Amino acid sequence: MTANDMPPVATPRVAAGALFFDDEGRVLLVRPSYKNHWDIPGGYVEPGESPRAACIREIAEELGLTVQVGPLLVVDWAPAESEGDKLLFVFNAGALSEEQEGLISFRDGELVEWRYVAASALGGYVPARLVRRIHTAISALEEGSAVYAEHGVPSESA
Repeated sequence: MTANDMPPVATPRVAAGALFFDDEGRVLLVRPSYKNHWDIPGGYVEPGESPRAACIREIAEELGLTVQVGPLLVVDWAPAESEGDKLLFVFNAGALSEEQEGLISFRDGELVEWRYVAASALGGYVPARLVRRIHTAISALEEGSAVYAEHGVPSESA
């Protein structure tokens, strides 16, 4: 069988994001200048780059922080009509110290603001699909096990 005889395969866009928490368990959200909603720090994976490396790079580019991210919390298959197939990785980034919070700077101009938001209030900031993904990630953190999700819903529920 030659490459031309192969059936088509998915070529999803891949992105990685980080969940940071404060002492009260609130999630750090960022407000991109180019979106109408808030998001978690992160972005698209570049060719040849791992999702973890992309997450670390994006945190450095967006927040000006050099951090190591912790364990994987969620892999979410979440195609979007306007963007096609997508695989989204969410990593636990733990808590930022007050010193780290003071060092946050928007170096690349993509972000204009950051804040901590209670999980119960996420719907007022981010799209429903991201609310589901964040809640799934928080549950995975509490259970100590990574989760596969579809559209933010754990696979056993999808």
